[in-house]
Amino acid sequence: MQSDQWQAFIAQFAQLSHRQRKASADLLRNGAQQETVICLIEQAAQAQLHCPACNSFHFYRHGHEHGLQRYRCVPCGRTFNALSGTPLAHLRYKARWLAYADCLLGSFSIRKAAEHLNIHRNTSFRWRHRFLALAKSDRPRCLHGIAEADEMYMLESQKGSRHLTRPARRRAGRARQRGISNEQVCVLLARDSTGQTVDFVTGLGQLTKARLHACLPPVIDRDILLVTDGHPAYPVFARELGIMHEAVNLRASIRVRGTVHVQNVNAYRSRFRSWLSAFHGVATRYLPNYLGWRWILDARRILSPESLLKATLGDFPHMTVT
Repeated sequence: MQSDQWQAFIAQFAQLSHRQRKASADLLRNGAQQETVICLIEQAAQAQLHCPACNSFHFYRHGHEHGLQRYRCVPCGRTFNALSGTPLAHLRYKARWLAYADCLLGSFSIRKAAEHLNIHRNTSFRWRHRFLALAKSDRPRCLHGIAEADEMYMLESQKGSRHLTRPARRRAGRARQRGISNEQVCVLLARDSTGQTVDFVTGLGQLTKARLHACLPPVIDRDILLVTDGHPAYPVFARELGIMHEAVNLRASIRVRGTVHVQNVNAYRSRFRSWLSAFHGVATRYLPNYLGWRWILDARRILSPESLLKATLGDFPHMTVT
């Protein structure tokens, strides 16, 4: 735009109403935010950019689409961009993504985030689980030294499901059977003395030796000391795996025996339950996402909306695990 054209354009702003000026300011602000988001997306994708259809790295630039550089794959001829094949593919309103990532770091509810960003609550729900799809996968590769393990049980929930596999319960309902039953889902937590934490949704009902063998062996050293409560599955599992094991008798109010205790993992479990209660119940099928979300917050591995956006695209520059 030429200088005289720019001056004529600016002079027209005096004729705008207050509502029109506000809309113009929002448009300019959103444009700047969208450029920032697009820049972050392109940067995060460069290191691993490939064709999502055939995994080829032989491609060339092929115009732009929705503000993103588009590419065409030479072997298969498909077109793609930096978002293709990622959890954020086909989502709209890029200008609001950083603000939504900030809402996740602030533990906003779905409705609160929707009101904050002026989006529909269904959009807020969809964005929550898209943003957590890859970020939740950042976990320690292995626990070392002394590791504490404990299980917690949560009432199984089919919230949001169109076809229930059991009779419906009232909101905030209780299990029909007392104690631990197949109406409750078991979550296994393991945490070492450095704070590295892994978690597993093992399934409905009691924790068993078979479930421990399915979860723990890949993420613990063979010279580790496993400390647990008095659950009978742990000593059998430790003996079969050939690792050291110590148990504390919580039922006898023996919580600490020298350096042997489960206070660390119990404190983490308590923080998770307290944080989860603010969401008034979550569907069991989304429980891994919430476990990952809590780990992100508790470990402080992602401290900014920009880092969370990059993690959602598979770029973990600040999340080196031991």
